[in-house]
Amino acid sequence: MRHRKKFNHLSRKPPHRKAMLANMASSLILNKKINTTLAKAKALRVYVEPLITKSKLDSTHSRRVVFSYLKDKYAVTELFRNVASKIADRPGGYTRILKTVNRLGDNAEMCLIELVDYNENMLKAAETKAKPARRTRRQQKKKIIDTPTDIKEEQVAPPPPDVSDIADLPAGTSAKAGAKEEATTDELKEESPKPPKDEEEKQEIKKEESPKPPKDEEEKQEIKKEESSKPPKDEEKK
Repeated sequence: MRHRKKFNHLSRKPPHRKAMLANMASSLILNKKINTTLAKAKALRVYVEPLITKSKLDSTHSRRVVFSYLKDKYAVTELFRNVASKIADRPGGYTRILKTVNRLGDNAEMCLIELVDYNENMLKAAETKAKPARRTRRQQKKKIIDTPTDIKEEQVAPPPPDVSDIADLPAGTSAKAGAKEEATTDELKEESPKPPKDEEEKQEIKKEESPKPPKDEEEKQEIKKEESSKPPKDEEKK
């Protein structure tokens, strides 16, 4: 039965278990990642993360407390010099467990445990990953409501009539009537045919309106002969 068994004993006596975890923790701090079984990695995470939090305060007391667990002065100096500066802004969760292929022989679950801030590939992927912009319904409603007002603002009102024109109007006529008369006069001016611009155009118009004279003298003579050959009207009656 598993009564009062709060953590995994890893099939070892307490001194053996503590020595193994201290050795694994110092190896993780020095090498930044190690391969081990999944059960040992989960036990190591609970063991080493409080020590990493302790390293944020670099004092003699905290160094002595960490040394009482690790029993390795090189691991303690590495933890307080290099690792502490890297994990200063991280509020917990300093390690990551990645499962790998099962071990040959006993088919035990294997994994890789590493310090999060020392995996550069994962950090770059997290930086490049852009956060999707959140769209709310309120913003869409505001856009729909604001569109007609924008259109109204863009419409330009007609200019008011000049004061001088209103003063010249006869008594009893309003400014609106004067504006209407001006509009009708402008329309009539537009409808009236425009005069020719140049003298050459005027001459061409006159030539088209005037009857064309006979081109040659022969035609003139033929016309005269025809007239002379015809008898007068009185003789025909007789």
